[in-house]
Amino acid sequence: MKLIVRCALVLAMALAAPVQAAMPATPALKVTTLDGKPYDLAAQRGHWVIVNFWATWCVPCIKEMPDISHFVSTHKNVSAIGLAYDDSALADIKAFVAKHPVSYPIAQMGLDNPPKDFDEPRGLPTTYLIAPDGTVAKRFVGPITGDVLAAAIADAK
Repeated sequence: MKLIVRCALVLAMALAAPVQAAMPATPALKVTTLDGKPYDLAAQRGHWVIVNFWATWCVPCIKEMPDISHFVSTHKNVSAIGLAYDDSALADIKAFVAKHPVSYPIAQMGLDNPPKDFDEPRGLPTTYLIAPDGTVAKRFVGPITGDVLAAAIADAK
């Protein structure tokens, strides 16, 4: 029941949210990861970057996390940042990540404070593929796989 209420809440927020300005072609993202380290998307220039919005209660998000982790681990020119778009307590997010480990850093984004240069997710998971020049190469709404990521990178080259 809790999952249904959260899904309904996210859907209601998406429908009630004001229209946003267009997302910049080269978005900025500066966050602090769960381990207290700073993360700056601009520092990743020269590499492909996967920016993945997810939540602890999102079943498709949980399903795709190992695929993203494996893809990052097996592609030297690709990194990722997971953004827990979730108002759960920080300790709960950390416990979740300990139970579902990934090879990339995770930061928490409150539902009331999404990153200013990214469109507010209208569904989860939402993933942005950032090209080596810092521009958005592709946006995905819904779960992704390593094959989908590989195809998107090949198409964008």
